[in-house]
Amino acid sequence: MYRKFKADQVFTGYEFLPGDTVLITTPDGVIIDLVSKAAAGDGIESFEGILTPGFVNCHCHLELSHLKGVIHKRTGLIDFVFKIVTERDVEEEKIVAAIEAGEQQMLENGIVAVGDICNSGFTMAQKLGERIWYRNFIETSGFPPAIASQRFQRSKDIYDAYATVLPHNSIVPHAPYSVSPELFNLINNHPGSKQLTIHNQEISAENELFEKRQGDFLRMYEKMNIDISFFKASKRSSLQSFLPSLANATSLILVHNISTSGADIEFANAKFSSRGAKLFYCLCPNANLYIADTLPDVNQLIHRGCEIVLGTDSLASNDQLSILEEIKTLNGHFPEIGFDTLLGWATINGAKALGCEDIFGSFEKGKKPGVVLIEPGKGGNLHNAKAGRIL
Repeated sequence: MYRKFKADQVFTGYEFLPGDTVLITTPDGVIIDLVSKAAAGDGIESFEGILTPGFVNCHCHLELSHLKGVIHKRTGLIDFVFKIVTERDVEEEKIVAAIEAGEQQMLENGIVAVGDICNSGFTMAQKLGERIWYRNFIETSGFPPAIASQRFQRSKDIYDAYATVLPHNSIVPHAPYSVSPELFNLINNHPGSKQLTIHNQEISAENELFEKRQGDFLRMYEKMNIDISFFKASKRSSLQSFLPSLANATSLILVHNISTSGADIEFANAKFSSRGAKLFYCLCPNANLYIADTLPDVNQLIHRGCEIVLGTDSLASNDQLSILEEIKTLNGHFPEIGFDTLLGWATINGAKALGCEDIFGSFEKGKKPGVVLIEPGKGGNLHNAKAGRIL
């Protein structure tokens, strides 16, 4: 007994196939084959739109879902971060309910796998339902060197709690401006932290801090009463300052990349390719527009051969948790980028970045990637399209 799906187009994770292609799966979604309609036989389910593997969300903060609408748009990163720190602690019941609603929204939008940032155990119970595949990035931060051991131990306690019940976990750095060299060293040497992610160069002030010890981050430290008298400028960009500290990572997802230069990309790509490690650049365009009304130079990333993936960030910085909405935004600002390229970032590239490409990301025999239908909007307009799982 098989299920057979046909639509106007089929995207495999790598390419579009002819319109007469039929996707054949087991009843629970394991891929059997892709064949022509003539060879598929009876019982074909036909749809208008595009069939694609389930979407992969490489950067999300599910535990911040209760902050939807709390932080005003276009505050800039410094004030946004301050608001997150001061507004995130509310009643546990409210946090847990928002987490459940956030996961449901991702499911309804065709997301099958998520790289989720965790600063607490609040999302653990929801993830035990196994409705979505998660890689849990247990985030740690602490800029003053004196608190490195304390902060790392707190994150390790959370990591250990996740690891007792969920299989895919790492301790990861928050951002260059919030992690000391001492804390980077503890992360780098943690045996369970080989697959990492980090918020990278989200605003130009991040580079200004490391290059000159100047800029808006000094205001943030003052506002948060963080003494940075110890800090000396490296006279290099933030990326080039911290990346050598993660020499043991087997893969790294750099998130945001707003002020990442060509020299930074060449530096990072060379560092990782020289030892066979994997490097991915995650775009969260709707969050970038929400926080600071800016976008990264996507064409530069493409031109330099970067492996690009997509994320939604959190409902604190986004109106929805939808990879299709991220695709729409990129299409609107970079119409020269092919739709097949954008879908590849959302499927197979994302699966590779999270280390789950053996299951997700493409319609290949034996995989169970989920089947999503992108339904065309009025007049075939992508920006009115919607996506949802049909298997």
